[in-house]
Amino acid sequence: MAPMDTLLGIDFDGRPVDDPYDVIDEGLDDPRHCERVPGLVALMRDPAASDHDRLTSCIALLTWGEAAGYEAVVAAAADPKKTAWYDSCIDRKFSVDNTFGHIARAMASYGGGSMSEEKGTQAGRVEAVRALIRVADTEYFDEQLEWAVASCAEEPGVVDDVEDVVQRGVLRLSGDTRVIGFDLATQLVDLACAVSDADPRRAMRLAAEVLFVAPSDRALKHAEAIASRADGPDEELFAGHLRSVGAALHSFVKIRQNASAARTPTATDRAATA
Repeated sequence: MAPMDTLLGIDFDGRPVDDPYDVIDEGLDDPRHCERVPGLVALMRDPAASDHDRLTSCIALLTWGEAAGYEAVVAAAADPKKTAWYDSCIDRKFSVDNTFGHIARAMASYGGGSMSEEKGTQAGRVEAVRALIRVADTEYFDEQLEWAVASCAEEPGVVDDVEDVVQRGVLRLSGDTRVIGFDLATQLVDLACAVSDADPRRAMRLAAEVLFVAPSDRALKHAEAIASRADGPDEELFAGHLRSVGAALHSFVKIRQNASAARTPTATDRAATA
């Protein structure tokens, strides 16, 4: 029997399961999951194991708040494309790697946060979240990173990391966006949203900087969460700014549509020139 079959293919009462994530979820409430940790660590680090099994092992360790999982995330973020499991999961919408999205989701789950506190691994979890933030201008996170960041936004250095990556992302958005491959603008806005409770003014400024270089309906919609989380003059001003950007964006789209229609010959035009 393959290691994955014994580690996550059987529940804690010895019954076979079809989905390893059933065992991962069950482990949140069953202390017997600790018996599986050494084997999962070995599987995650085994170069002979399949990329998918190594990623699934890492996700289990992250969900269960294990230090080895956080260490693996820090190592993966140091050189993302050389990570063993990179490209083992591809996003259907953008056709780019989605392994970091799965990792971020595991770290954002209620188990990944509370269990790290129970096991005394919270410092490692914060370090891993910060490592993910630092690559959010180049790697796709499938809208999952915001929740992991929000859970530790008050920790020292987290808001600064978000500002740094947003600034780098803005530079990328100011250049040739065709090489990015996914909706970076919305991903950066989501990071601003993640720290809006910890530093609302900085969050609004960062979101505004993104929208200045890459306005879109989707990014604007996500930015509304920042304005909705608090009441005050700054939030009202930001909400007004979003409405102005949205109006300008829709006007620009309308102008483009009209210009395109004007360039397209009508049936009458084609008949006249025939």
